Amino acid sequence: MVGERGVFITFEGIDGSGKSTHIRLLSRELRRRGYEVLRTTEPTNSRIGRLIRESIQDASTRMPLRVEALLFAADRLHHVKSLIEPALREGKIVLSDRYIHSSIAYQGAGGLSQGWIRVINRYALRADLSIYLDIPPEVAMKRMERRRKSVFEVLPLQQKIREIYLKLVREGELLFIDGNRPVRAVQMDVRKVVFNLLKKRGLEAKP
Repeated sequence: MVGERGVFITFEGIDGSGKSTHIRLLSRELRRRGYEVLRTTEPTNSRIGRLIRESIQDASTRMPLRVEALLFAADRLHHVKSLIEPALREGKIVLSDRYIHSSIAYQGAGGLSQGWIRVINRYALRADLSIYLDIPPEVAMKRMERRRKSVFEVLPLQQKIREIYLKLVREGELLFIDGNRPVRAVQMDVRKVVFNLLKKRGLEAKP
């Protein structure tokens, strides 16, 4: 346990940006230093999350965009109440692969009002730190060549999504890290900002 309340850190980026890799590496280092860690992702594996995953695999069966955004918001609130808040009360560090900013970027790129997306997510817990891993969409598409794609994984849409993410960086909602470098270099930057946060919170562990 790291304290009376844990720390909630989210990772954002376009598809193929390396979020899951860097969450895994960071989690391993945190545990090595004695922290308790919960790794999680959105959409979740709840019934709502599974419905979302099924919908976004094929454009022919995809739900209307507003319905999709509402389902993401419902899945997120369930995620917070059932998993994230209990883990934080136990003093754990929670690392989430995607959170509110993904809805703003992805459904926003689809044409929905970002203000409306924020309204339907107003009850979601605010993260202590939100990291954005940036890579060019062309690089991301090359990384994803051999895997099954979702309806989001097309170049023009990924370009729009990235533009929204970069706007959120400029507005101070996301912390920018250049993800288009060797994994080790990116991970060192991720660890630096995370351990600086833990130090500020008085949650230092063994080096």
